[in-house]
Amino acid sequence: MSGLRRARGLLLRVVFARRAAAALGGILIAVFMALRFLDFAWESWLTDGVALVLGALGAALLLAAATGRRPDWIDPDAEDGGG
Repeated sequence: MSGLRRARGLLLRVVFARRAAAALGGILIAVFMALRFLDFAWESWLTDGVALVLGALGAALLLAAATGRRPDWIDPDAEDGGG
């Protein structure tokens, strides 16, 4: 269970570091594209599924890097000028 927590913490640290998220997202998208469009002799249904997961994770990391962090709560009174 602690290994899962460590992996989750590592993933969150990567997501919140915009440059790291963009770099890792780009790498994962490149791996996805290679597995999707190139033919390898060792490919199977399992590698197709792994490629889809890698592509989705890469896209999510690129989106997180592009949008950045947003606040957890936005005060409705602050939107109209604060008073």
